[in-house]
Amino acid sequence: MQNNQRLGKGLAALISTNEMENTNSAYNPNFDINKIEANPYQPRMHIDPEELIDIADSIREHGVIQPLIITKNKDSEKYFLIAGERRLRASQLAGLKTVPVVIQESSPQDMLELAIIENIQRKDLNPLEEAYAFKKMQDEFGIAQGDIARKVGLSRVAITNKIRLLLIPNEVKEDILNEKLSEGHARALLGIKDKVSLIAAADLVVKRGMSVRETEALVRKINFGKGSTTRNWKRSDEETDNYSRLLSKKLGYTAHISKMTKGGKVVIRYNTHKELKELMEKLI
Repeated sequence: MQNNQRLGKGLAALISTNEMENTNSAYNPNFDINKIEANPYQPRMHIDPEELIDIADSIREHGVIQPLIITKNKDSEKYFLIAGERRLRASQLAGLKTVPVVIQESSPQDMLELAIIENIQRKDLNPLEEAYAFKKMQDEFGIAQGDIARKVGLSRVAITNKIRLLLIPNEVKEDILNEKLSEGHARALLGIKDKVSLIAAADLVVKRGMSVRETEALVRKINFGKGSTTRNWKRSDEETDNYSRLLSKKLGYTAHISKMTKGGKVVIRYNTHKELKELMEKLI
């Protein structure tokens, strides 16, 4: 409950009556929609088009109930959006010429923090979007992870774990952004140090709809037995990595091709006897 109160405080203050009376804020019920530009620090990367259509239909019937939060762009006559991206896009879709706004003096850091708070409060960000936003707070504004945690109402460990998701290969990030893989899946897959094996494992998890626990078991099996015997392996090259990826996709099982001093070897992993039979039917 305490975390929710901390999250809500930032936005609630922005649109409260007292804040509107503050000299740094001003309410305008009919602001020119064409003067509003997207928040350059918006952490959300994707909005469901069907959801926008539903919101636009509601706006046509009832109008915009909650005002948008904007701030002056000091380099032009326009204003940056701070909070209310879906309402802005839906209002544009509905053909509105004006929208209610609260004009607030805000720094770039404020714009990022408030956009994050709004989205987390509404559970609108997927794990990668959160990770990118927290990383930007850390790198661009020099905010320590503990301070980020306090601002958004999460634990420091949660912030650290989310930022670690950025270590995932780009091929797998697409599956996270498209919600084919959850944060739990991604964190489990990070236990695989070899990039090709990680990508192949992720493909397998998505294809079979594996749970997080099943993914953790898969990662343990992939990592099991890797040790001193690998010292005779040569570093894999791009061509071999590509063959590993293609073979994994072709078979539907994690396959890894390793080059050795002379020749090499192909390892294909399976979990059950049934999977072994299925694999043999494909190979024979």
